[in-house]
Amino acid sequence: MEFAGISVEKGERKIVNIEIARLYDNTTMILPFEVIRGREDGPVVFISSALHGDELNGTETIRRLLEMDIFEHMKGTIIAVPIVNVYGFNTKSRYLPDRRDLNRSFPGGPEGSLASQLAHVFTTEIVDKCTHGIDLHTGAVNRSNLPQIRACFDAGDIVQAMAKDFGAPVTMDEPLREGSLREYCYSKNIPVILYEGGEALRYSEKAITYALDGIINVMTGLGMIEKLKSSHVQSNDTRRMIAASHWIRAPQSGLLVSDKKLGDMVEEGDVLGHMTDAFNHERAAIICSAKGIIIGATTTPLLNQGDATYHIAYYG
Repeated sequence: MEFAGISVEKGERKIVNIEIARLYDNTTMILPFEVIRGREDGPVVFISSALHGDELNGTETIRRLLEMDIFEHMKGTIIAVPIVNVYGFNTKSRYLPDRRDLNRSFPGGPEGSLASQLAHVFTTEIVDKCTHGIDLHTGAVNRSNLPQIRACFDAGDIVQAMAKDFGAPVTMDEPLREGSLREYCYSKNIPVILYEGGEALRYSEKAITYALDGIINVMTGLGMIEKLKSSHVQSNDTRRMIAASHWIRAPQSGLLVSDKKLGDMVEEGDVLGHMTDAFNHERAAIICSAKGIIIGATTTPLLNQGDATYHIAYYG
C-alpha cells in the first residue's frame, strides 16, 4: 500500500505525514496517521478522531490502541488517524481557520477551501483505500454524550453488524448528513460507524474505555484479531436500539438544578430538572415528553430560555 509516495509493506508499521497547506505564519499544516499492516490480507479499516478539533476522547482512545499488543498476528490493515483536524486540535477549536466544519466538507476538492482540501486529502489518501471505518466523536462544548453508536442501517448488514459488535450502551439509526464523512463513505459503499462519548475538551474514562473496547470488538468481528476478554462491554440484552431522539429545552432562563443524569431511563411526565434563579424565586420544571433514555445533557447550569438541556432517545 502506498500513501503520498510512502510504501507500507505487509508486516510493516509506519507513521505518515501528509502536508495539507501552509498557514499565514508559514506553519505547515499536516495530516499525521499511522499505518499498521498485518502479514496476511484482511480488512483495511480507518479509525479517525478529532474531525472536530476539540473532541479529545477519540485521540486518547487511538493512542491507547496503538500501544496495545494486538497487531503481531493481525490480519489486514489498520490506518489510525488520531488527529484529523490538526489546526482545530492545536487551537482547541471545533473548526478550521476558515470557520468551516470539516464534517460537513466531504468529499472536498484540491482547489477548494482549507476544509475542502483537508477533506479531499483524507478521502483520497486514506478513506478510499479502506474497506471499513470507525469515526470517533464526543459531545460539543458544555454538552456530554452517553457512549453511543450512530449508524445508517440502510447502508447494509455489515454496518449493522459493526454497530452491534461495538457494544455501546445505545445504538442509533442516524440519518446521513450532507457533506459528512458518513455520507461520503455511504456513496463509496464503505461501511462506517460513528461513535459518540463524553464532552469536548475533556477526557472521559468511561467514554474512552467503551471506545477502545468497541474498536477491538469490531476488529474481532471482522476477523482481524482473536477475541479478547473485556469486562466493560454490555451484553446484548442490555444494549438499546433507538428509533429517534430530540433535545428538551429550558423553559426559562436561569440556573439548572438537575434531577437526572446520562444513562437514566425516563418516562413520559418525569421531572428531569428545574430552572430557577439565584434567590430560588422563579422555578420551572423540565418535563420528559416520552419514555426513553438520556443520551446527552448539558454540563453547564447557566442556561437561557430555549437552550438544550437533556437529549432523550426513544425506543422504536
